[in-house]
Amino acid sequence: MTRIDVWLWSVRIFKTRSIATNAVKGGHVRLNDDPVKPAQRVTPGDRISVKEPGWVREFEVTQLINKRVGAAIAQGCYLDHSPPRPAYLSMASGRREAGAGRPTKKDRRAIDRLQGR
Repeated sequence: MTRIDVWLWSVRIFKTRSIATNAVKGGHVRLNDDPVKPAQRVTPGDRISVKEPGWVREFEVTQLINKRVGAAIAQGCYLDHSPPRPAYLSMASGRREAGAGRPTKKDRRAIDRLQGR
């Protein structure tokens, strides 16, 4: 039996265990359609839902692990039943590249035209 926050971190659904714990505490994770606490135990066959901005990821536990493992091994510990990621989440945002500096006057005029000003 493994804690849900440890399992989510171990199979690389969350980057750190504290992020996984906070997501569970915040109500973004459900186990078999029920809200859970971080210490809730998971067993093979359980279904886990993880809310992310814009979509919900669904997983079925196939194997329990306690230690963080490589991506190839981690993918064998669950079945991903998630719908495809929405296209609008994959599109580029309207932000400038980091380190691009301050826009020039020509850039500002182009931005104003795009925003309809």
